[in-house]
Amino acid sequence: MRALPVGCVLLAAAVAGLLFAPVFGGWPLVVPLVVPAVVVFAVAMLGSRREVLLPWRPVLTSLAGLLAVVETVLPSTTVAGLPTGTTIRALADGATDSWRLVLQSTWPAQPDPALMLFVPLLALVAGVLGIELLHRWGPLVALAPGFAVVMLSQLYGASTGLGASIGALAYAAAAGALLAATRAERADDERRASTLLLAAPTVLLAVIAALAGGTLLPPAEARYTLRDDQFAPLAESRVTSPLDGLADRLADPAPPVFTVDGATGVDRWPVVVLHEFDGVRWTPGGRYRRLGTELPPGKEITVAVERRTAEIGDVRLDGPWLPSQALPASVDGLEPLVEERQGSLFTSAPGPVGYTLSWWEPQADPNALSEAAVDSTQLAGELGGVGQVPPGIAELADRAVPTRPTFNAALALEKFLREQYRLADGPDLPTGNSWPQLKKFLLDTKRGTSEQFAAAYVALARIKGIPARLVVGFRAPADRVPGLPYTVRNGNALAWPEVAVHGVGWVPLDPSGTTAMAAPAPGSGLAAAAAGARAGLPPPEQLRDPPLPEVSAATGPDFWAGWAFPGEILLAVPVLAALLWGFGVPLATAARARRRRRRPGAGAVIGAWEEVRDRLRAYRVPVSAGMTVRDLTAAVAATDGAAADGLRSLGETVEFALWSGADPDPDAGQRAWLAVGAVRRGLARRGARARLRAALNPKPLRRLR
Repeated sequence: MRALPVGCVLLAAAVAGLLFAPVFGGWPLVVPLVVPAVVVFAVAMLGSRREVLLPWRPVLTSLAGLLAVVETVLPSTTVAGLPTGTTIRALADGATDSWRLVLQSTWPAQPDPALMLFVPLLALVAGVLGIELLHRWGPLVALAPGFAVVMLSQLYGASTGLGASIGALAYAAAAGALLAATRAERADDERRASTLLLAAPTVLLAVIAALAGGTLLPPAEARYTLRDDQFAPLAESRVTSPLDGLADRLADPAPPVFTVDGATGVDRWPVVVLHEFDGVRWTPGGRYRRLGTELPPGKEITVAVERRTAEIGDVRLDGPWLPSQALPASVDGLEPLVEERQGSLFTSAPGPVGYTLSWWEPQADPNALSEAAVDSTQLAGELGGVGQVPPGIAELADRAVPTRPTFNAALALEKFLREQYRLADGPDLPTGNSWPQLKKFLLDTKRGTSEQFAAAYVALARIKGIPARLVVGFRAPADRVPGLPYTVRNGNALAWPEVAVHGVGWVPLDPSGTTAMAAPAPGSGLAAAAAGARAGLPPPEQLRDPPLPEVSAATGPDFWAGWAFPGEILLAVPVLAALLWGFGVPLATAARARRRRRRPGAGAVIGAWEEVRDRLRAYRVPVSAGMTVRDLTAAVAATDGAAADGLRSLGETVEFALWSGADPDPDAGQRAWLAVGAVRRGLARRGARARLRAALNPKPLRRLR
């Protein structure tokens, strides 16, 4: 078995494994895929050299590959580099569970062995099986296992853009090299070289086009992925809703809940988002995933974001949720689950716990925020309803929000609740957040805690078409010292609404005024931007509907909207093609002439004859495979006398080398190529235009038939 085909099969399998880069990132996969491929290649080649080992080759390569996988992915389970029982169990878990755990994680997933082990195992199986199929069935069948891994990788996460182009080109290169290598024994060196030279311009243009397309064309969303319906299972537990326990916390304000260090300007800490309301209960989302290496802010956030970090310690919450932010990025010191759409963190670890939280903070301009539109599509597409609305509530919503849904309309509703209702205090605090309690709060008592303010706001906002959700958490204490750690207590418990704003994300509001009383000037982030927009809100009587956008005559969405095609590419591609043509053909012609001239003995004379025929073809002289030197001499004698003289000299040397029966003298090749030079000089007298056309003519590179 030859080394090149085996190497190509293993390279194709490794490239297929690297196409899982959207899941884990590219670099964590390189060593676990490359090292086993190299080891399997070495064992396969050693086993192929001994007949006695050939029947054992699949076993030997599989064991060697497994050992390489263990040393690169599971070194902590070995003793002195040797597998243990823990190693065997880890391999079994990786083969049965890791693929499922990855589907239940955010991507890029953590490069832990428990998650990524299935990828090198798949590549190993594809490589070993491909080698055996290559030996028995040929190259096309040998590529099938690797291609199956490619298909599975795209079902996990489709590659897009430049990464997809590079991956496709790498796999195509491995497959093409395999096909070329397996056909090498049926083709002579001259024919292979000519084929490669002719294919080079096409291949190079294809590479340029693929890279340009992958870089410039906007990536499309995958229509299907295996993780669409895969979420981390949650342990069943009877947990009191944080919203229902809000009044109890406010009634006993002293107990500490958690500590914070390093979050300057943060005015509140979300714990759980409640998005579904049926008129009786507010329920949180349940689509949790294991938090990967980093959670991006999301494509719906188009404003600039700033990454911030804080130390959260001594968390003593009754439920499984943790203090977080709307756009968490990563958590160190703990392995929580995350609800991607809402930012809620979930853990089963017994308290008290501590961790380092990083999050993304959108940087919105207050003036732009006040004019922004609400986002009822991407951010709020799965918000729950409001149940059966009691009489009188819809009319109240119309009075509170007299305009179409905008962020200014959301601020107007906040201002309405702040001015028309009052925050309850004292020992007898109102409780409840279903429609009976909300109706009593809105139409009768007009007195409540942040629980009723937030729930009423979200219900009224949804009635008016403003996408809103309810968040339960804690506000930062009013007596905190900037730059120093602080403790959050029961008395800081708070519920508030958040509104989805186009391009910005979920903007927190404060209809009860609780946060504003504790910190009149929020330091940074969306709360500060909302405070700036709130300050510029016009009186209710001056609120006007924004003008409707002009309706385009197009009947469907504009796929290219917001994206400009760089016109330089239109010039770069033909320029590159021209350079490739202008330099590629002359270089290929010169390289072929050099090979012909370096042939030993009579081969140099035959090479000179082939070179003359191709030179004549370049000048468009009719040449066929059956023509002799004398035939060609007669064909050019009338128009190119000097070329005809060179052909006559060449003819004498060729006839002697082919038909004399004696070995040609050592100078025969030199005389033949001197005659080639005479023919070329004679043809060059046709003029510069003819010489240029002949130099760029690719047809003589094709074998004469």
